[in-house]
Amino acid sequence: MEFREITWDNFIECIELQVTEEQKRFISSNQHALAEAYIASKEGQVILTFAIYKDLKMVGFISMYYDDGDGNFDYSSYGVFKIMIDRRYQGKGYGKEAMRRALEFSKAFPCGKARVVELTYKPENVIAKNLYSSLGFVETGNTHPSGELYAEFTL
Repeated sequence: MEFREITWDNFIECIELQVTEEQKRFISSNQHALAEAYIASKEGQVILTFAIYKDLKMVGFISMYYDDGDGNFDYSSYGVFKIMIDRRYQGKGYGKEAMRRALEFSKAFPCGKARVVELTYKPENVIAKNLYSSLGFVETGNTHPSGELYAEFTL
């Protein structure tokens, strides 16, 4: 599995990736995520967006960030804003493989040292919860104002 930057060459393919109808209530579109990343980067935030490839095929998308801890937190962290696998490639273990790749990426500290990888998910998204906990993410007990639960993986 490989993460590749979003470029003009793969942009359209990336925004055309789709989750299942059932999953649409849990996640925004890739186009929305790329727009958020653009705006956040203009405000000085470190945003990392990648197309996820398996065997030379684009199978998904991930948006991550790095927070150096100088803002509201007393520690630095990597985070996963969004991860998705296209509906055509689900059920093959690619989501778990992509999350493992995201953890490896974070452990290499490409933007700076960090203590954790953090993410949020909706409480009713049992598949996401099970995936994240199987990789070692632990719920923090905090809830985002949107109602999503926070979970962390200690680096």
